[in-house]
Amino acid sequence: MEDDPRTDRTPRLVTPRRRLLAAGAATGAMAWLGPKLGWVAQAHAATPPAKPTGQIVIGFSQEPTVFQPLLPHIEVDEGVYFNLFSALWRVDATGALQPDLVAEIPTVANGGISADGTHWHLKLNPKAKWHDATPFTAADVAFNIALIQNPKFLAGRRAGIDLIEQVTVIGPHELRFRVKKPYAPLSAILSWTFLVPKHLLEKVADINKPEAFLAHPIGTGAFKWGERVPGDHITLTAADSYHGVGPYVEKLIFKYIPDMTVLYTQFQTGTVDYVGIQGISPDRYAAARKLPDRIVAPAPQPFIENIAFNLGKPVFQDRAVREALYLAMDKKSIIQEIYYGLPTETESFLPSQSWAFNPKLPPHRFDPAKARALLDAAGWKPGAGGVREKNGVRLEFTNSTTAGNHTREQAQQLLQQNWQDIGARMSIKNLPPAVMWGDYWTYSKFDTTMVGLDFMVGPDPDATQYFGSGGIPAKGGGGDNTTQYVNPEVDKLLAQGAAEVDPAKRRPAYLRMQELTRRDLPYLPIFQYAMVQGVKKGLVGFTPNVNVQENSWNANSWYWAS
Repeated sequence: MEDDPRTDRTPRLVTPRRRLLAAGAATGAMAWLGPKLGWVAQAHAATPPAKPTGQIVIGFSQEPTVFQPLLPHIEVDEGVYFNLFSALWRVDATGALQPDLVAEIPTVANGGISADGTHWHLKLNPKAKWHDATPFTAADVAFNIALIQNPKFLAGRRAGIDLIEQVTVIGPHELRFRVKKPYAPLSAILSWTFLVPKHLLEKVADINKPEAFLAHPIGTGAFKWGERVPGDHITLTAADSYHGVGPYVEKLIFKYIPDMTVLYTQFQTGTVDYVGIQGISPDRYAAARKLPDRIVAPAPQPFIENIAFNLGKPVFQDRAVREALYLAMDKKSIIQEIYYGLPTETESFLPSQSWAFNPKLPPHRFDPAKARALLDAAGWKPGAGGVREKNGVRLEFTNSTTAGNHTREQAQQLLQQNWQDIGARMSIKNLPPAVMWGDYWTYSKFDTTMVGLDFMVGPDPDATQYFGSGGIPAKGGGGDNTTQYVNPEVDKLLAQGAAEVDPAKRRPAYLRMQELTRRDLPYLPIFQYAMVQGVKKGLVGFTPNVNVQENSWNANSWYWAS
């Protein structure tokens, strides 16, 4: 992957040529050129229909459940958000920022951002409307900033937005704000901050449970809310008033099928047009490539597969335990035997394409003997049933992930045996996706989980959400630090990295931070995803994007070749 053309994930501004290239990728077919070049845009003779026609069925292995995008949520929800809601701008597959709710990207060159990065001037798209026909205005932007900053609101992401102050609405489509200090990730954070309507949410009784809005969310995206059948699907319908490109299909249907075998079968038979989130399991890759009228190939993803520890549990507060479990993990067998060698082994929370990736972290080695010696030295002695104990705490715990994910279930069974061999008892407790990734994950009610995470914000390596001590939801923080990891030096490095605008000056902070997370092991990193994506032949516009969490990010430009 070191030769992948998208090696620099620093957000870039759109030049006229880059905008043309991005538009070409959005309206062309994608071709697979091998593991080093991946998916690339390819010219396609088809043209989009004059009005929305037909439907596209997106198959997810998890169920979207959170329909207020500013609340804590997971990546499957983002697949819906990209189409139902809008951000001020978005990041395309090249890493370039594209205008969405703004008329132009604010820059130092055009006067939108001051030279020191602390004063921002936004000009909004006057054509943007909410799905109930209410105009989108600068007052909506101000409301969203205030809502995220409200300490009573359970914001899913607060970092960066909490630095914005003195928001001034100049007119319906123009506002200014000041940032307390330069904060490099802010552009990337705003690309993932999907905005909600002031007129519908400013007077709700409970800002954390806006029941009417959650039942029928209103956005400014290319598609509007149709229906939700819990446990089965969500239907979005084309929004006639959309301010951007498309949409070109009448309906976008998100069908959730937690059993990966059933999901693959429905893709095979044509019930599902695109397989998202978990993709096609690696054991089916060879067979899937031979399916007629299907395009199946790996695409690099920013996600890192991990074992996440709940450091609030006494058993995991001893770093020796976490180190021993890592030493006893047969990582290579997981990658080669279960995932067919498709993913890339990693020691970092960052994907290898990131400009801040640290390639010099200590390599993992499978060494059960050293793991046992480490536990012995730390005072964890064999007890009843061969399970180690220390000060009345037994080295036993549960591991959880999405029920029905057979590939992960195989990895769990291997780890269960790995860890039993060193005196650690792991029980498997898998749950339906809506339960697994709801309060159980968000508020740290688990022992350990097997989870794939994109720790960045778009193309930016800032990982404050996952590692900052102020981002622990179980302690009232606004973030995704569900492991409850606290390290003052990491907090300091995150602040240093965010305060610099120059990537060359930011990089040392992230290199050091990766050394610390590799040492402390709040997560046991296993591999960086190479997701096997599958789309039905004739689906035009599908564009894998390593800068986002779900590849339905540009479904507004998808259509069927006639």
